[in-house]
Amino acid sequence: MDKFCDSLFRYERRRCHTVTVGDVKIGSSYGVVPQSMCTTDTLDTEASARQAAAIADAGGKLVRYTAQGRSQAQNLKAIKERLAEMGYNVPLVADIHFNPAAADIAATVVEKVRINPGNFVDKRATLENVEFTPQEYEDDKRRLDERFTAFLAICREHGTAVRIGVNHGSLSDRIMSEYGDTPQGMTESAMELLRICKRERVDNVVVSMKSSNTQVMVRAYRMIAAAMRAEGMDYPLHLGVTEAGEGEDGRIKSAVGMGALMADGLGDTIRVSLTEAPEAEIPVANALISIFEGREKHAPIPEQATDSYSPYEYKRRNSRRIGEVGDGQPPVVPDSLPEGTRELSIWKLDAEMLEKLRREPCVVAAVSDNINATAELRAFFLRLDNAGIDCPVIIVRRYPAMSEEDFALRAAAECGQLFIDGYGDGLMLECEGLSKEVCEKTAYAILQAARVRFTKTEYISCPGCGRTLFNLTETLRRVKAATSELKGLKIAVMGCIVNGPGEMADADYGYVGAGPGKVTLYKGREAVKRAIPEERAIDELLDLLKQNNELPQ
Repeated sequence: MDKFCDSLFRYERRRCHTVTVGDVKIGSSYGVVPQSMCTTDTLDTEASARQAAAIADAGGKLVRYTAQGRSQAQNLKAIKERLAEMGYNVPLVADIHFNPAAADIAATVVEKVRINPGNFVDKRATLENVEFTPQEYEDDKRRLDERFTAFLAICREHGTAVRIGVNHGSLSDRIMSEYGDTPQGMTESAMELLRICKRERVDNVVVSMKSSNTQVMVRAYRMIAAAMRAEGMDYPLHLGVTEAGEGEDGRIKSAVGMGALMADGLGDTIRVSLTEAPEAEIPVANALISIFEGREKHAPIPEQATDSYSPYEYKRRNSRRIGEVGDGQPPVVPDSLPEGTRELSIWKLDAEMLEKLRREPCVVAAVSDNINATAELRAFFLRLDNAGIDCPVIIVRRYPAMSEEDFALRAAAECGQLFIDGYGDGLMLECEGLSKEVCEKTAYAILQAARVRFTKTEYISCPGCGRTLFNLTETLRRVKAATSELKGLKIAVMGCIVNGPGEMADADYGYVGAGPGKVTLYKGREAVKRAIPEERAIDELLDLLKQNNELPQ
C-alpha cells in the first residue's frame, strides 16, 4: 500500500485541494475547521436555529442537522432563514441516512450534504453473513453508482459540497460480504464513491472514516489517504471518533484518535463527538487544533528505516520481559521508573549505547523535548528495532504547568498514536502543578482509549441528533452510575439504530433507542430484549448483566 503521508519524521499537513462550504474553506491551504451537530428535532425551526447560534458563538464554523425525511430536509431552508434573521451566516450541513430523496432536496437548500455509502441506497444492513454472487455484487454496485451520480448532478448545479461519510458501524451488506467490518472495507466503501466523483469531475467533496474504535479509525483514515494518493486523488479529510462519550474519557478518546492522525498532518476539519451539549464540543476541537499549530517548525528528526513499521494493522513491538515490563504484558503506568532504568532520547542512541543495551538489557525510558515528540519517539523505537534491541520501553512525557483538561488533551494527542502502533511497554506522565494521581489517571485513560489496556468500563455513547428519542446525557449518567464498578466491559448507549447495531460489534452490551420511549438491548450484535419501555430499560440492562454474570445476582 502507498504511503499515507510524505514523511514519518517531518511534520507537514497532507496536501489536498480546497473545498468550499458557503464562505468556509476546507483544505490544506487553510486552518483545520471545527464543527458540530445539532441534537434538536430538525422540524423545530426555533430550537434548531438557537442551537446552531450557540455552536457558532462557541467558534464552530459548520453546523450539521439530521434530515431523516423529506420534511426535515425541506425545513432546513426555514432554519437558514431564521438564522439569517438572528444575524448568523454559518453554513449548514444535512446528514442523510437511508433516504436519497431527502439528500436531493437538501442539496438544493444547504451548503453541504453528508451521505453514508453504507446506507445511501441499500436497505439496513442485516449484520449477518450475507453472500453475493459476482453478478449480484456488480448489480448492487451499479445501482449505487447510478443513484449517487444523479445526486452529484444536483450538487453540481447548486454548488453544494458533499461529505462521503463512512461509518464502521454501518457498512453495507455488500461491502461486509467481501471485506467484513474492517478498515479495508471502510476504505473500499469510500473509494467506490470517490472514483465516481473523480469520473464526474466533482471536486467539492470531503471524506470521513469514523469508528468508535480508535485503532480501526486511525487505520481506516491512513488507508483512505494512501488509497487516494495511489489513484491521484487529494480530497480533504473530516476527522472524528464516533460515540466518544462524555467528560474526560470522551475528550481523551477523541484526542487519542484524532491526535494520532493530526500528528502526521492528516485532517482538514474535525468534529469531537461528545454526549454533551453540541457547543461544548467546539472548545475541545479548537484545543486539539492548537496542539499541532506551528509543529512544522520542529527540530529535525533523524530518519530511520521503516521496514518494521506497521501502520495498517496492529502489531505489538517485540520486547523481552524485565520485571513487570515487556514481553506482551499490558503497558504499565509506574509511579516511578524501575531501578536500573536508562533514560534515553534518540540522540543518545549512538552505536556505543546500542551495544551497551545489547550486552546489558534493561528497561529504557524514552524521552523527547522536540515539539514533534510523537515523531521523534516513533523514530526512537524504529532505531531500536533496526538495531535488533528488544529492551522494554516506557514512554516518559513531562509537561509544563497547564490546566488538567489541557494536559489530558495534549498527552492523549501526543502519546496515543505510539500505543495504537504497538509501541510502548508503559506510560509515565508528569505535569508541573498536577498531582501524581491525576497524571496516573490520565495515563490509564490514554492506554484504554488506545485499546491496549482496559482498567474500567468503557462507554461508547453517541452525541445525539434529531433522530435521538430519549435524553442521551441523562441516560448515559444513569447507566454509568449503575455499572461504573465493572472493569473491562464495553457498554454502548446509542440514540438510534443508524449506527447502533453496527457499533455493537465493538461493545459487549448495547442500549439503543428503538422508537419513541422504546429501547432495545443488545449483547454484542444480538438484540436480546426489544422495544422495552424507557422507564424499565436501565433495570432490564442490569438484569441482562446479572444473567451473564457481569454483576452479582
